[in-house]
Amino acid sequence: MLLFGLTAAVGEQKRPVSDEELLKRVGIGDEEAFRQLYQNTDRTIYSFILSIVKNPCDAEEVLQETYLKIWTSASGYVGQGKPLAWMFTIARNLCYMRFRDRKHEADVGLEELSRGETGEFCRQIENLADRMALEAALEILKEDERQIVLLHASAGMKHREIAASLQMPLATVLSKYRRAMKKMENYLGRE
Repeated sequence: MLLFGLTAAVGEQKRPVSDEELLKRVGIGDEEAFRQLYQNTDRTIYSFILSIVKNPCDAEEVLQETYLKIWTSASGYVGQGKPLAWMFTIARNLCYMRFRDRKHEADVGLEELSRGETGEFCRQIENLADRMALEAALEILKEDERQIVLLHASAGMKHREIAASLQMPLATVLSKYRRAMKKMENYLGRE
């Protein structure tokens, strides 16, 4: 009888709680749910951020900002069955805010260039131009296509991992990836 009671208790503990449910709990201030959500998603969110900002230090900072924003905004989350997509949107917006800040820094740097200071700054401008062209190409994609491309091409995630993270069938992920790459190829070819 005692063994049966222990087995039932263990069985109850093993039932995984969905990220959707965890996010709802975070919305009402459940710190343990927030820790669990972080443990479930931090690797995927970090990979996504790194694929955009391309710098591990910046990615760590944006990751912290992302989870802070998730903590403060979770009460406004409307369940749609894709909490990771909502979290990616927060992360992406924070990355773009960082790019805008960097663009402002580059604009200030142009003043230095006009005073004759070249070298490293010129390389930074070229990198910024490449990054801006890629950002523009990514903007023509639908949200889910952009996420798939960034997670695969930049973060190095396998299509199966992406399918699991986004809760999509593998065939859907593959077709959206191919379609997105074709759109970007056409766009960059015209530019």
